[in-house]
Amino acid sequence: MSQTVVVLGTQWGDEGKGKIVDLLTEQADAVIRFQGGHNAGHTLIINNQKTVLHLIPSGILREGVACIIGNGVVIEPGSLIKEIRQLEDTGVSVRDRLLISQAAPVIMPYHIKLDQLREAGKGDNAIGTTGRGIGPAYEDKVARRGLRMGDLCDKATLGEKLKEVLSYHNFVLQHYHQDKPLDFDAVYEQICEHADFLQPMIADVTEHLHRLKSTDKKLLLEGAQGSLLDIDHGTYPFVTSSNTTAGSAATGSGLGCTDIDYVLGITKAYTTRVGSGPFPTELFDADGEMLAKQGVEFGATTGRPRRCGWLDLVALKRAIQVNGVTGLCITKLDVLDTFKEIKLCTAYSNQSGFPQSAAQWHAVKPDYKTLPGWQSTTRGITDYADLPAKAKELVRCIEDFTGTPVAIISTGPERNENVIKTHPMMART
Repeated sequence: MSQTVVVLGTQWGDEGKGKIVDLLTEQADAVIRFQGGHNAGHTLIINNQKTVLHLIPSGILREGVACIIGNGVVIEPGSLIKEIRQLEDTGVSVRDRLLISQAAPVIMPYHIKLDQLREAGKGDNAIGTTGRGIGPAYEDKVARRGLRMGDLCDKATLGEKLKEVLSYHNFVLQHYHQDKPLDFDAVYEQICEHADFLQPMIADVTEHLHRLKSTDKKLLLEGAQGSLLDIDHGTYPFVTSSNTTAGSAATGSGLGCTDIDYVLGITKAYTTRVGSGPFPTELFDADGEMLAKQGVEFGATTGRPRRCGWLDLVALKRAIQVNGVTGLCITKLDVLDTFKEIKLCTAYSNQSGFPQSAAQWHAVKPDYKTLPGWQSTTRGITDYADLPAKAKELVRCIEDFTGTPVAIISTGPERNENVIKTHPMMART
């Protein structure tokens, strides 16, 4: 039986990871976020009630499940506090179930300001970030000048550390961006208020996770964004600022690589992307409009409309390889119910290998395999035998091309609208 399962996206994010994490937590003892920040948006729909999470793991809506934010996550304290309070206002217990790694980097006001100024300065060449300070916070982490959540627990040294890093960023704001500097006293007062609220939840997460493993607890590691946004393996430079692939589940939590038993890769039955960057199978016709309309394709974090296109099996196969995916979960199958024909990208006709640069990605010309649509409803089906034959053919094509079995098929947004062929938390390892 799988004790530790990683759930991550295999496209450009927005694959429906939150729903699947929530589903699997029925068998889990703890859910751990291991990278990204509040640029993520995980949408859960339970009994027609919609909940959007940005930092708190998607297991929070299951009573008794511990939720942990790992050291690989960058945390904007004000946003986290707001999310905690919103959940508690709806009756969800949070503070007694949430642990935050003391090694997680803190997103500060200067990070947000720098992020927004940079994007504005790039004009048409903007990356398409959410402007929430994610990239600059990761930069400070790598430069070894950033504040970490553990620093909030020691106000005696917090002020001195803040003075040093604020001096650096104020110089950049003033002399590079010609913008106003931030006031030390205002920033310090705000971070101290946040520290008072969050300090009881800050802990040595790595020790806690290994203690859970030693008592045979089941762990679910939750990624944000998607594999094609990985800083190393994605469509660089149109990527996020962290490693979104499976290796980050270990480095972003403190677990060992050999502690991971199963990697579940989430993919939509088609493809979407938010923001700038290459997208070989993007559609600009009625089919693209239908995918957007039927799939309600708007970013959960920013509300931006998602670009839509056919499923790219070439990119999916690469994502499976770099993640060591054990099984796939296909989401939003029901969005394709009305299509007469469905296309799958099976090759890049003008590329000798997998694209390695933005220029190569932008030049990609996809070759398609066309399948007949089933034109009947799959919404809410829970038994694989009840799926239309042509829907099963689509599933088989994905499995055959990628060499990876499909474990779960999501047939609607609700928690119970799924076909479960193999439960990752119960799979033999």
